[in-house]
Amino acid sequence: MTLMNILLTGRPGIGKTTVIRSVLEKLDMDAAGGFWSQEIRREGKRVGFSIVTLSGESGILAHVDLDRGPRVGRYIVNVADIRDIAIPSIAEARRDGKIIVIDEIAKMELCVPQFETEVVDCLSTGKTLGTVQMGGGKFVSEIKKRPDVTLVEITHSNRVAMPERILRMLST
Repeated sequence: MTLMNILLTGRPGIGKTTVIRSVLEKLDMDAAGGFWSQEIRREGKRVGFSIVTLSGESGILAHVDLDRGPRVGRYIVNVADIRDIAIPSIAEARRDGKIIVIDEIAKMELCVPQFETEVVDCLSTGKTLGTVQMGGGKFVSEIKKRPDVTLVEITHSNRVAMPERILRMLST
């Protein structure tokens, strides 16, 4: 299996994480490591985001009720869980030669400088499957322009078929 870096982009809530999880369901779970993010809801409203590693560890990425940390929109970023859960999960996948799942490369995660460094190291393997915010600053723009990155925009019209397309891309 020849691998490449595949980064999904698209509007918030379009289904990028769902596509990643669908791809992972069809892969040998021992072949991948890393993390995905998911919404934390209270009474039907989004109040934060959690980090869930492929090995089952979880933490808080950002939440409205945190009392300290960098602010991104209405959320306070939990630097400790990015540093202690998200970064080690992708570093371990990189060291083990696995497909590295990074969901997501965006403002919240980039509040931790070590995250940026580890993302670059992961991309250098050519084995990263992740998501990246549509906009973003200098780092996000540079990541999207890398010659070893295939950027795939998820839309309402392509999101159902996208997991199979990505699996084909991973197997070429």
